[in-house]
Amino acid sequence: MQRTHSPIVFPRWYSVGAALVAVILWSVAPLLAERAHTSSPLQLTALTLLAGALATLPLSRRVNVASCSRGWQLGIWAGIPLLILGAVSTYFIGMRLAPAAEAALITYTWPVLFVLLSQWSRLGKLRLAGVTGALIAFSGAALLLVPQALSSGLGGATVGYGLALLAACCWALYSWLSQAAPVSITPLLPRMLLIACAITTLVSVGFEGQLVLPSGEALLAGVALGLGPYGVAMVAWDKALRWGHASLVGSLAYGVPILAGLLLVLAGVSVLDWRLPTAALLVVIGCLNAGR
Repeated sequence: MQRTHSPIVFPRWYSVGAALVAVILWSVAPLLAERAHTSSPLQLTALTLLAGALATLPLSRRVNVASCSRGWQLGIWAGIPLLILGAVSTYFIGMRLAPAAEAALITYTWPVLFVLLSQWSRLGKLRLAGVTGALIAFSGAALLLVPQALSSGLGGATVGYGLALLAACCWALYSWLSQAAPVSITPLLPRMLLIACAITTLVSVGFEGQLVLPSGEALLAGVALGLGPYGVAMVAWDKALRWGHASLVGSLAYGVPILAGLLLVLAGVSVLDWRLPTAALLVVIGCLNAGR
């Protein structure tokens, strides 16, 4: 998302409040995804993206994308929707194959990857703080991955962890492209979500034969995912970055993996052992160090 600030100065609590809304909604996403487990991941992705497009409609406005180079036009209208599709779908699939809290934690390593991409694109090299932060964060992910890989090989949960890591890569690339784009991406978000939803629907019909609307709890959870974590949260995050200091607001996002894991444990979805909080702490420390 574009990290451009408004010339109007708002009280600091405006930006902090908006950021906290986004953080809380993102933290609820793994629990909502778990509640929608009866729906196929691709159909859940399509429903979530559609609800997200509707929730972000107030942001939509005309942007002169035609003034960009052909490469950027392709990146905006094809690359970014495909990254959103990849991030959401691999996240949902990963959570079906691996424990929800652990898969969510691995996905939330994306800020470290985003920092590394930003440093490389701006400086042509990686700073020591960024590399050290990445090593700390991924040591937390390894704490979850390695024992599972040693005990069960490359199947099952290990594949789920790999897909969660792929989701993190997609979010990092999406954030980097949004920051580097020559035009603001935020007003285009509803249309890009609709494009991603259309592609997901076609893929779902091609692989699953038919598109079936989820029912009951899965339907409510899918709509809530789109309206909240992939709708209102993205609007709130955009406002937080525009109203306040990016460094202060950004630091609040590092609490998402801890809060998300806590909610899953309290809901009885995940079992708390020493590895999960230790890994969460390492991810947060790594993100903070990389973003210095």
